[in-house]
Amino acid sequence: QVQLVESGGGLVQAGGSLRLSCAASGLSFTNFVMAWFRQAPGKEREFVAAISGSSSTKVYADSVKGRYTISRDNAKNTVYLQMSSLKPEDTAVYLCAAASTVVVGIRAPALYHYWGQGTQVTVSS
Repeated sequence: QVQLVESGGGLVQAGGSLRLSCAASGLSFTNFVMAWFRQAPGKEREFVAAISGSSSTKVYADSVKGRYTISRDNAKNTVYLQMSSLKPEDTAVYLCAAASTVVVGIRAPALYHYWGQGTQVTVSS
């Protein structure tokens, strides 16, 4: 079965950095667009970034553009999210998702086929 396992979350001060990882198994990794979403308490799940199978296309939410970088290592079946200049409003559970599609940057969570359990990111002011 497909598994997506996130890691790398934690507590960081505003202005700091974190790198999240998502290890995938049970799927043909290069055939999937990989994405990161986040969900804060009481809020809807929010698209953060997505990357194509070949890494040729990357899409970011406006709120993270210039601060976050998505990447993937197909040899390791892993997608990363490098986060810098973190702000308190970035605090959320960050979730990895996979979609069997050629369209990169789909923002609707319902269109993603597989999800990880999430990793908590807390940014203190």
